[in-house]
Amino acid sequence: MSGHSKWNSIKHKKAANDAARGKVLTKHAKLLAVAARSDPSPETNATLRSAISNAKSDGVPRENIEKILKRASGEGKDAAQFVEQIYEGFGPAGIAFMVTALTDNPNRTMPAVRTAFIKNGGNFGSTGSVAFLFDRVGVILIENGTQSEDELFELVIEAGADDFIFDEEGESEIITKFSDLAKVRDAIADKVNIKKTEPQYRAKEPKDITDENILGKLEKFVLAIEDVDDVDEVYSDVL
Repeated sequence: MSGHSKWNSIKHKKAANDAARGKVLTKHAKLLAVAARSDPSPETNATLRSAISNAKSDGVPRENIEKILKRASGEGKDAAQFVEQIYEGFGPAGIAFMVTALTDNPNRTMPAVRTAFIKNGGNFGSTGSVAFLFDRVGVILIENGTQSEDELFELVIEAGADDFIFDEEGESEIITKFSDLAKVRDAIADKVNIKKTEPQYRAKEPKDITDENILGKLEKFVLAIEDVDDVDEVYSDVL
């Protein structure tokens, strides 16, 4: 088994673990609340429309989304205010990690993430310690539909995307500059079925890890970081 397929299996296992704990629901509840803060109407708030689409793609029930939006439209001055936090550091074998969180209490979240790093063979870093190893990009997941790879490639390049990763199994990825994410999404919105739109960190020079012992340590590390309540995403420079 290659390092690439083993690492993908780790990520899929992590996603399943998140779902089992209900963490996916909590994550989207926070993302929806943040997106709806300035304008709770998806008709006039493009960011909220994307957040709703992403939540549906991850299986969040419609009734949950509606409840969150109702709370957002009437939230008072004492409602929790979530802010994004980004943490950096190294995991086992010197693998670089970027961790994102949405939290209403950074003084609670940062120590929890730092402890997870230290207890699982990592080193918690300062701001900028590994960020230079990653690009901040926009990722749009689409259904291929009836269009061919060439047709989709032409469509997304004309829309201003930087890259296109076609998957014959039915869903493909469009990669954009982070600043171009909304522009590209809007340019293709009426031509393809968009499943998810989100910013991500992608390694500039990803490492191909094949050592089973190291991969096992990385799996334990990722699951420990993900287990911190406020953590939403974990990115590494593993291929």
